[in-house]
Amino acid sequence: MSLNKVMLIGNVGRDPEVRYLENSGNAKVATFTLATTEKYRDRNGEMRENTEWHNIVAWRNSADVVERFVKKGTQLYIEGRIRTRSWDDQTGNKRYTTEILVDNLQLLGRKADNPASQGGYGAPTQSGYQSPQPYSGSQAGQPYGTQSYQQPVQPQAQPAAPAEDLPEDDLPF
Repeated sequence: MSLNKVMLIGNVGRDPEVRYLENSGNAKVATFTLATTEKYRDRNGEMRENTEWHNIVAWRNSADVVERFVKKGTQLYIEGRIRTRSWDDQTGNKRYTTEILVDNLQLLGRKADNPASQGGYGAPTQSGYQSPQPYSGSQAGQPYGTQSYQQPVQPQAQPAAPAEDLPEDDLPF
């Protein structure tokens, strides 16, 4: 048995690059970097940070979401799997790169940070991606494990105003 699973929460390091592959039936692919930062105290009690950079690759429907809603600085949750590729460079040296292939992604962060914070169809929600077309259920032509973000989303009720916004005489208890 084996398992190849990655879960990351981080910030996008550069605007995504989106391409269409002609030899793959015009499949869309988006690539970008994601930074994850670990904070810890060293032996002297000083705060230290260690930032890891990850190369992210999103295909088809995931690439659509990335193209529409992701930009430099966007906070994302990504589930995927690790893939290492190799190639020969111009001087004949063997080169390697390690990438994360996206299976699932969710936009995180504040609503104001979201380029689609106006809402409506096509806007990301807490439960995924909202689309005017109903989910077809077909995963044909998608790489193994890629999830479609075209699923129906029920409208969500607006949360109640935080207690600190209420006047003192209107306390809820």
